[in-house]
Amino acid sequence: MRRLLTVLALILSSVCAWSPRLQAASLPKFDHVVVIMLENHSDASILGDPAAPTITKYAKQYAYAANFYGVTHPSLPNYIAITSGSNWYSNSDDPTQRFNHWNVVDELEAHHISWKAYMQSLPSAGFADNFYPPNENTALYVIRHDPFMLYDDVRNNPKRRAKVVPLDGLTNDAKRGTLAQFIWISPDICKDMHGTPEEPCPYAKDADLRRSGDDFVKQWVPVLLHAKGWTKRSVIFILTDETTYNGDKATGGWLNADGCCDSPMLPPGTNLLPKGGLYGGGKIPFIAIGGGVKRGYTSQVVYNHYSVLRTIEDSWGLTRLGLTSDVENVRTLADLFATPL
Repeated sequence: MRRLLTVLALILSSVCAWSPRLQAASLPKFDHVVVIMLENHSDASILGDPAAPTITKYAKQYAYAANFYGVTHPSLPNYIAITSGSNWYSNSDDPTQRFNHWNVVDELEAHHISWKAYMQSLPSAGFADNFYPPNENTALYVIRHDPFMLYDDVRNNPKRRAKVVPLDGLTNDAKRGTLAQFIWISPDICKDMHGTPEEPCPYAKDADLRRSGDDFVKQWVPVLLHAKGWTKRSVIFILTDETTYNGDKATGGWLNADGCCDSPMLPPGTNLLPKGGLYGGGKIPFIAIGGGVKRGYTSQVVYNHYSVLRTIEDSWGLTRLGLTSDVENVRTLADLFATPL
């Protein structure tokens, strides 16, 4: 009987070692987490592309997630999903949308964890208009790529708004050693690979857009890696919001609507997805850069934006928001990190 109990105990310990809840135990407790969000390009359009040599290099040098998906389409609901655990039934880029939901800022401040969001081409800290310059077709800063100012409890709070700042300030913060623990970076619409209908960065010149995005990564990743106070337990996540836009009406204009991990389901007959079903954001590139990630590693685990939020929550002991509480379908990014650090 004693031998049988011993065998059963070994079996149970083996099963528990693979449970999603215990997976989080292998995550490091991060000193800094940086999210750099690029735009509208699939993994296949970036990795190995001559216009994106730096992003390709980092994917090979550090940890790359080969099965990472956007949550849905278009841009704005992905930014909301990654910062609140749900797209809140939005599948629209309407810049007048506002969200009254618990979000990552609430989580971080409740646990006294510092945060700051850097927006390229933002004219001033706490700027609250939808575009800058004010013409939507030529604007460089667009609020749909700035999730923080879409939340009522950020945009209506002067102290919080003051933490949404122009990107130029990142250099001094890095030199002084005053980087926040959680950092969000949104390039402007020409540098994030999205582009504009005409000038200043036309959609039609997609190779130039990819090159601009790659140049952005090449400029700013070293600033972070050499920042005062940067440690082995600090990490940079580089990703796009969704796959490539190609005008395909069957999927609302996108290359596909592939997805996973609690992406929304749409009924048949919608303009977004006439056939109905899973409306994911398609497969996108995702790279983790830092001293604690596995080097030269490609993960086959299936992830989406919710995994980024759940990883931050589990590392720092935060409350799980929205669908990040679905630990069976939304995994942490633990597979990308070497253990122990």
